[in-house]
Amino acid sequence: MKIIVTAGGTMGHINPALAIIDEFKKREKNLEVLYIGTHNRMEKDLIPKLGIKYIPLTMYGFTKNIFLDVKNIFCIQIAIKKCQKIMKEFKPDVVIGVGGYVTYPVLKAAKELNIKTFIHEQNSIPGKSNKMIAKYADLIGVTFIKSKEYFKTNGKIIYTGHPCGAKALSIPKKDKKDLGLTNGKRLVTFVAGSLGSDSLNNKVKNYLMNIKDKDYEVVYITGKMHYQAFTKNTSFPNNVKVLPYVEQLPGLLKISDIVVSRAGAGSLSEILALQIPSIIIPSPNVANNHQYYNAKELLDKGCISMIEESNLTSKKLEEEIDSLLDDVRKRSHLKAMMQKESTFNSASIIYTEIKKLTGSDVSEEGTI
Repeated sequence: MKIIVTAGGTMGHINPALAIIDEFKKREKNLEVLYIGTHNRMEKDLIPKLGIKYIPLTMYGFTKNIFLDVKNIFCIQIAIKKCQKIMKEFKPDVVIGVGGYVTYPVLKAAKELNIKTFIHEQNSIPGKSNKMIAKYADLIGVTFIKSKEYFKTNGKIIYTGHPCGAKALSIPKKDKKDLGLTNGKRLVTFVAGSLGSDSLNNKVKNYLMNIKDKDYEVVYITGKMHYQAFTKNTSFPNNVKVLPYVEQLPGLLKISDIVVSRAGAGSLSEILALQIPSIIIPSPNVANNHQYYNAKELLDKGCISMIEESNLTSKKLEEEIDSLLDDVRKRSHLKAMMQKESTFNSASIIYTEIKKLTGSDVSEEGTI
């Protein structure tokens, strides 16, 4: 089988794309994968390092600068023609889009060549790219059932959940000693998202500086681009470990008693799958405020605690963390609710539905 996968911009798009590729690799003996991404964002370095054939497209996200946007329109037209040439040579069975503006020319080219197409939406409110390319998709997979109402398409829409959740289960636990942590002490892990967050860093720093007397330890992950500024001229208490990034993050989550996290769909799917009691602080600086709605859906189902960033203070954060750490009954309730909502076979559902889309006879799964 031959597949083209396109996704870009952030790990929120790239990680589910990789989870889908991994599932195809497990199930298809003669799989050929081609990944199409941007020329200047993180996938351009990450994907080739994983041994996956990579082709970049020169294009940019739209801005309010009319001159740059007009230039980008020409870039998109060139990208569509380039993708058509690629597809005529590669002859994929299906083209899979997993988010980011780079997906538009790839999916449009596939539709014009009558190649089967699938897109996956990670967030409760779909991004601009997926809304635009929904009309080119034969099949749409969603992480949140609520997302269905935002798509106006004749294509089939299925509930798949998020493919990163199941992948998290297979990642081994971290060793506390390797991270300079203490065995036997409770652990709180903060995750600011793959790119980090200035606004969250600034609000949490005061909390971290004032917990030296707590009987638990904290790992705070700043994001690579914010680490130097966050740690400059600062001496944190001994029970605080500040890191720029953690490879195989679910391995750290598995040894955490609670996690404080942004509400990216990938992070939430991992928290659900691993059933880690959590305090979610949605980022307000995202398109359509989608992180709030991601978290709100899980909050309403009793799976998480939530603090909106506008209400976040050092004192409130300390109170919420202390309360959750000390309330065994609440943590047990959150775990039970998360178990009900977890989708452990998301990548398998996606694989099965794509096989049916391309003509294979397999059993029905995941239909809304």
